[in-house]
Amino acid sequence: MTDGWDWRQPGTGATAAGSSSASPPPGGPGSPWWSDALADPWRDPMAPAAVVVPAAPVPGTEPEPVTDPDSSARPTLRHLLIIPLVTALLAGALGGALGYAFAIRGGTTPVLGGAPIQPPELAQRRPESLAGVAERVLPSVVTVRVAGPDGMSEGSGFIATTDGYVITNDHVVAEATGPATVIFNDGSSAPATLVGQDPESDIAVIKVTKEGLRPVAFGDSESLAVGDPVLAIGSPLSLANTVTAGIISALDRTMQAGEPGGPTRYYAAIQTDAAVNHGNSGGPLVDGAGRVIGVNSTIKSLVAEGQEAGNIGLAFAIPINQAKRITQDIIGTGKARRTVIGAQVGGGGVGVGAGVRLVSVEPSGPAAGAGLRADDVIVTLNGRPTNEPTDLIALVRKFAPGSVVVVEYRRGTSRRNASVTLAADVK
Repeated sequence: MTDGWDWRQPGTGATAAGSSSASPPPGGPGSPWWSDALADPWRDPMAPAAVVVPAAPVPGTEPEPVTDPDSSARPTLRHLLIIPLVTALLAGALGGALGYAFAIRGGTTPVLGGAPIQPPELAQRRPESLAGVAERVLPSVVTVRVAGPDGMSEGSGFIATTDGYVITNDHVVAEATGPATVIFNDGSSAPATLVGQDPESDIAVIKVTKEGLRPVAFGDSESLAVGDPVLAIGSPLSLANTVTAGIISALDRTMQAGEPGGPTRYYAAIQTDAAVNHGNSGGPLVDGAGRVIGVNSTIKSLVAEGQEAGNIGLAFAIPINQAKRITQDIIGTGKARRTVIGAQVGGGGVGVGAGVRLVSVEPSGPAAGAGLRADDVIVTLNGRPTNEPTDLIALVRKFAPGSVVVVEYRRGTSRRNASVTLAADVK
């Protein structure tokens, strides 16, 4: 029996398989050339095929047993140990996560490695940052809610004194049919009584009774510059404790405002691009140091009459020097004094620098005392141009009675200056 490889030389003839003259090739049965013959592609193609019968294995040289990985087998001890170990690890992780969650919800402090983990504190902000300013001013800002003929309406206000005086806009409380309600920063509320109001300046004062009130710090509206950063704080669209940021975009922007059938209001306003909407009225406009420099009052809008107006980046605040003076008048006497120049004004000229013509001058009034006459044309007041009657009226009312202002006017073809001591209206 051969393994299929004919070791005889070609042309020598066949011999019996068991012939004694036939001998295997060098190397013997253990040679790889012998045992690998069936798989050898270079073997003699003339060699006959044969069936190889493997010899009995030599003891101690049995091949390693081969098992089918897909066949079912009994679990080994290794498997029995790994499965519960993995299960225990998963259960421990899940239990730890649930325990941490319950500890946080229950208000306890979890411990890691024996050291307590303290809950995070609120981020600290520098006092001069916008966040620091807002933190200081918000406790002094309130929401003012009044009942009117058309239902409830809301505005804003701010605490002016420790004994409960609150400044707001006149148009916030003008149509109130009952007492107002003041809602504080912490959500508490108290009834408020109306102390007094001045429709023409759009300032009103109400009073609440509450312990621990924190009044605002007042700034100086005469020391402002275009570009100064400001915050507007209030309850726009009934969203209490809202803070918006911007800059002063103009100063002494003369305004004539008022509802149909109501009083006409004049003031030289602080213009800002901070977002201001309905409900911000009466709230404070504060500077970068947290001092109130204006009372938010009016917004510009592009909507048609009767539609709801919204912010377009143009809002106007009453200068705080004017608002504070009127507030002191109301608290002291129940009404505000109105500053006048003692002359009636007519239509403005055509173009910038044309001025405002005086139609008449009161004989004993401030203008007459400074030498002004009818038909004189006032060009500037304290350096501010007056191109329309609104400009002159608003700029005059910005100052307190007794203030001295410099008026540049034109008489005929000449220009002159006069110092005018403004007075309070006798009404």
